[in-house]
Parts: sequence; C-alpha cells; structure tokens
Amino acid sequence: MRILLAEDDLSIAEGLCASLRHAGYVVDHAAQGNLADSALRDHDYDLLVLDLGLPMLDGSEVLRRLRQRGTGMPVLVVTARDGLSERIRVLDLGADDYLVKPFALAEFEARVRALLRRASNQGKPELRLGRLRLDLPGHRAWIDQIPLELTAREFGLLEALALRADRVTSRAQLVAALCDWDQELTDNGLDIAIHRLRRKLQGSGTGVRTIRGLGYLLEETDDSGNGRA
Repeated sequence: MRILLAEDDLSIAEGLCASLRHAGYVVDHAAQGNLADSALRDHDYDLLVLDLGLPMLDGSEVLRRLRQRGTGMPVLVVTARDGLSERIRVLDLGADDYLVKPFALAEFEARVRALLRRASNQGKPELRLGRLRLDLPGHRAWIDQIPLELTAREFGLLEALALRADRVTSRAQLVAALCDWDQELTDNGLDIAIHRLRRKLQGSGTGVRTIRGLGYLLEETDDSGNGRA
C-alpha cells in the first residue's frame, strides 16, 4: 500500500516515514502543501497523512481540493491544532480521523492500520482468492491456515496483483506500487520479484500469469499451476 505523508517538520516526518516503511508501506513525503496537492493529482495513494500547518498551501486547503475532486481516499490528520471547533471543521471538510501532536507512535500506527483496513477490499478484513488469504493492513498472507513467508517487496507485489485480481496489472503499475520517490526498481528487479513470488505460490491453487505485452494477472490455477480456462 502506498501512503503520502504531508508534514513540514522534518524530524517528525523522518520518524513517521521510518515507522511506516518498517511496517511494509511505500511512503512518499511532501513538506509543502502545494507539493502534496500535486502529488495527490499525479499519483494513486491508499492513505494521506496530513499536517494542517503546511507552508505554501494549508493542509485544510489540500484536503478541500482532494474532496472536491471526488476522491474517497482515507485521510488521517496529524496536527498540533487541538481545539474542538478546529477538529469539527476538519472532519466536516472530509478527514476520516484526527490525531493531535504529540502522540504515541503505537497509536499512530494503529490508526493507520484501521483506516487502511476500512478502505481495502470494500472494508472486508481479508481478501481471498482460492486458498490464498491476505490481511492487507497487517501485511500477512496464508495458504489455507499455513502462513506464507514473504519479504516486504514480495508482499507488496502480491497485494498489488490481488487488489486487481479481475484485471491485468501492468509493469508500470507494479513499479508504482512497490517504490516511493526515493527508490528505483529495474526491469530485472521486478522480474526477480515475480519469479520468487511464483515459486512461493506453487501448489497454492493461485498463480501469476503473464499477459504478453500487457502485464500480469493473479488467478486461481489447477494443481499443475495452469490458469483456469
């Protein structure tokens, strides 16, 4: 899952980015409101973590523009503004949750998981495809009742494919899901990740099929690994 953090305090931003990346999320950071607004227009995110006191464009205006575009992406506001009237105003603008600084990192992480859980797979706690079961916010996967041991990159790849299980996912979409602004993924690196994921899914009744010239499709397979007709 990909998160945009809009926060101008670099020490806070570094801590939150480190926490989110450690949990397996892809994170982009914008230190100015205008940059956050541009990023939200140009990229697809699963969650916006938004400070209100941003330079160049206030966080409230970033939120207002986001909702004006009809985007239902969940928004967690993190701010030092703790007045009741301010909280009501921001929630009415379209924020989904409101956390006042300073806050415990564990609470921040729990609120992120809760918002992503509600938003992913139409609010269902798990996503299933055949014998494969995924807890997206918790970054866990099972085949039947057996945990599937995946690296963060492999889980991100499986997640991106599973969320589009009825559609082909292009290589560009996979790269966008796996990398933030500060990372790069070569064609060879993506091929290696897909190969390793396929090996771990062998015998699970689920496989990754290459759609030549278009991308990849996660689908149920028979025991031989062939996709269903």
